[in-house]
Amino acid sequence: MADFPNKLRQKLEQRKKEDTFRELLPGSNLVDFVSNDYLGLARDKSIFKAATDLLESRDFIGNGSTGSRLLSGNNQLFEETEKLLAAYYGEEAALIFNSGYDANLGLFSSVPQRGDLILYDEYIHASMRDGIRMGLARSVKFKHNDLKHLRALLQNLRKNISPDAQCYVVTEAVFSMDGDQPNLEALISLCREFHCQLIIDEAHGIRGIDKTPTELESKKNATQGIFTRIVTFGKAAGVQGSAILGSRELRTYLLNFARSFIYTTALPPMTIASILHTYQQFDSKEILERKSKLRSHIDLFHKEIEKLSLKDLFIPSNSAIHSCIIPGNKRVKRVAQTLSKKGFDVRPILAPTVPEGKERIRICLHSFNTEEEIKEVLSILAYAINEKTHT
Repeated sequence: MADFPNKLRQKLEQRKKEDTFRELLPGSNLVDFVSNDYLGLARDKSIFKAATDLLESRDFIGNGSTGSRLLSGNNQLFEETEKLLAAYYGEEAALIFNSGYDANLGLFSSVPQRGDLILYDEYIHASMRDGIRMGLARSVKFKHNDLKHLRALLQNLRKNISPDAQCYVVTEAVFSMDGDQPNLEALISLCREFHCQLIIDEAHGIRGIDKTPTELESKKNATQGIFTRIVTFGKAAGVQGSAILGSRELRTYLLNFARSFIYTTALPPMTIASILHTYQQFDSKEILERKSKLRSHIDLFHKEIEKLSLKDLFIPSNSAIHSCIIPGNKRVKRVAQTLSKKGFDVRPILAPTVPEGKERIRICLHSFNTEEEIKEVLSILAYAINEKTHT
């Protein structure tokens, strides 16, 4: 085995000194307040069985897709699922990618062209930032959810790009680390005013829980100006993969130019069957009941943090994601360890994943959590924060 490069070893040692070192942890049997499985569908045996039954009924048994979709990996199941996704979200077309990361790399590295301008929220996901870096367009960040700052940038920058250049505005429906949301109506209106193309990553958005573009469709012309939306299946849908939604022309463009789509083996049949079945059931009584349960848990969470005098420590959020700011990697890790010892799987989010001084305990609520679990985890959090403050 070749010697490990000294420069790389030094970078790892620096991470350890700064208390920012990452490592994989084994799965646990602790109470889940960490996963993105908001509706409990990832652990639903009926979805697994239904997907298996679907493949067997079509005599479509296979462990892998055998190649990229442009070679041997495409099949009718992909086409059927993409049509269902487009209809579900009220868009013309959908194109499935292997992950949200792949979708954002493919979109941002291929769509914005040299001379174009990208204005992005400073808190967008790392996958979007990486895709933007791979592309040729100029990019400028605006303050988080600050439309006044975005307007000022548009006024200053829009006039300096050529008339045939495109301006793209990039945000998320629900921000993964803060759990908050942009004012979509105002953002859409601003994009229309400045003739910008709006791109929204909806990875953590849940239809019926959060305000997403789908909920705005009843308003006339509400979604005009939205160029594309990215949805993922590894969160509320409980499976794997992602899709880019938009016009048929965009779909055609991406399968011609998005390298993360072109040069990768397609998702296996079992995964596509799981996506198809899940979306066929997304408006079923059972899943609507799970969403209702999640909404009630979010309401309870708000009441409890106020009762425990924790409200000022949490970033305001009406989504399933709630972040308690506890500055300092060492301190927030100690609080997380206290919660873990008491039986709760709650992880610390450390710098540099979030800005220094914004380290946090991130709590994800689920439909399968109980009211007692929510009350107890917050009670222990309050104790742990007070204990660490005085030690």
